[in-house]
Amino acid sequence: MMRGLVLGFLQARVVGTLLALAGAAVCAHAPAAAQGSYSPYDESASAALARYVRTLASSPKDFGALVGAGKAALSLGDAQAAAGFFARADEVNPRSPLPQAGMGAVSVANGEPYAAMPYFTRAQQLGAPASTIACDRGLAYDLLGQQAKAQADYRVALNGPDADEARRRLALSLAIGGDKAGALQTLTPLFAKRDPAAGRVRAFVLALNGDSNGAMAAINVAMPGSWSRVAPFLQRLPGLRPDQKAAAVNLGIFPDPNGSALASASAPTVARYSAGSVTSSSVTTDRLAGIDDLLRGPSQAPQPTWQPAPPSAPPPVQVAYAAPLKRPQAASVQPRSSKIWLQLASGSNAAALPSQFQRIKSRGRDLFDGIKGYVARSPDRARLVIGPFRGTSDAQIFAEDLESVGVSSFRWTNSESDQIVPLGTE
Repeated sequence: MMRGLVLGFLQARVVGTLLALAGAAVCAHAPAAAQGSYSPYDESASAALARYVRTLASSPKDFGALVGAGKAALSLGDAQAAAGFFARADEVNPRSPLPQAGMGAVSVANGEPYAAMPYFTRAQQLGAPASTIACDRGLAYDLLGQQAKAQADYRVALNGPDADEARRRLALSLAIGGDKAGALQTLTPLFAKRDPAAGRVRAFVLALNGDSNGAMAAINVAMPGSWSRVAPFLQRLPGLRPDQKAAAVNLGIFPDPNGSALASASAPTVARYSAGSVTSSSVTTDRLAGIDDLLRGPSQAPQPTWQPAPPSAPPPVQVAYAAPLKRPQAASVQPRSSKIWLQLASGSNAAALPSQFQRIKSRGRDLFDGIKGYVARSPDRARLVIGPFRGTSDAQIFAEDLESVGVSSFRWTNSESDQIVPLGTE
């Protein structure tokens, strides 16, 4: 609930309006990879997505449309759908850095900085200029509590396509590091441009440095009458760790009072895609099939449209998208350091994962012969994973085999703090 409210203050582009500020907000979660493409004065993200889907209905392998659809979906807050489009783009042109950069942005939007870094590395290896990935990689560093590296990346991104967003994130990062004056000075060019998001960022800068009264006054200017509802959040910001501050002010993710878990967030905007329509729906485990249907070939159905989905309760398990990248044998050992896994599902209810694994296995019993499932616990969720794999190529090979039986997966790299146990023993 609070996450949607915080995002409403932070983001410059909003899908719909904040509904009952104490409730859920239907707002655009727009990481840098997407924000640079849309503004209130240009084509909206929803219009762009509908346009790209129309193109894909007749040309399923149109690389530009796939990348554009991924960015638009990400801008609309549907990171999972964005990952699906970027995955298909990677299939069409695996030598382009754009899908890899997009998947990195998706991981960042999901609050998974460790998973994001390999994508950014690969994007650079494929020729992506640093200025095109630095804004999102900078946020990944911020989420890791590495503010100096984050700020260095943001400064590089000031010369790239996401300059305004990089400036906002740089101001927040400086504030997280205690440099209030530097943060406010960084925002000056945005105020000169009358950037509507600058006022919201300024409120967070003040709150991060303990000026709750100033922050609430700034919030009230940006969104009149709302300061009292966000006062508890603003007052808690100074007491968080640097990485928690970054997650709170950039993604709307903040720890619960005992610090043991992340507060629940309102459900993201999601959509079901098909050749004939793009309609809102709740998250389901077969949304990828809709994209598959769209990208399989032309359709004579009516032109697609996009409608933002209303907030709904998040499901207990969400199946992740992955770049479908032949089948190695996954080792059944637990990691002592960072390892490469394939994530099959995730959710807040770990108890639902065993039955989910059985349903997934039923799609290809031979494929899963000898493959064990594991539960990876992070502060914000429980993941159903298989592995670890010897390397990225092995993981990609097995992901492709999973794709052949209709199982979507997502390459995931654990951190040393993640607890990973065999499925059923957690």
